[in-house]
Amino acid sequence: MDIVECLSLIDLLCAREFPAAHGRTEYGESGPGYHIAALRTSEDFREGDGSARDETEAQYEADRDGLAERLGERWGSPQHVSLYSVLDRSLGGEDMEEPWAGLSGHVPDVQLWRVPGAGRWVALGVSRWDRELPCQLLGIVTSADPP
Repeated sequence: MDIVECLSLIDLLCAREFPAAHGRTEYGESGPGYHIAALRTSEDFREGDGSARDETEAQYEADRDGLAERLGERWGSPQHVSLYSVLDRSLGGEDMEEPWAGLSGHVPDVQLWRVPGAGRWVALGVSRWDRELPCQLLGIVTSADPP
């Protein structure tokens, strides 16, 4: 997906109602109060020495930063939010709100904006499940305040 398509998808998700129950969508997944879209997904990394994974992660971070610049033109500079404490608190048994709890297991940090007048947050993050699994550039739209 190119940058124009990514921005259009984020706009679509900002306008779309949230479903009553968690489920898969044509773009990723949605649930009460959130949409998560896979803007880009790599191949898996089961073969090789790991250098391809490192290069892909770096490229997806650059893509995230490029999208962040464009979104910053609309909404100002993003907040950089680490999700490490969310993961730590979730693993410690604290009940954390979605999508933040689920994201914290594979997205270390996000670039985050509050959409003026919409009551929604938009976040961009790079998913890093495992060294062998694909990377994803994610666009997140949620009504849930970040923890």
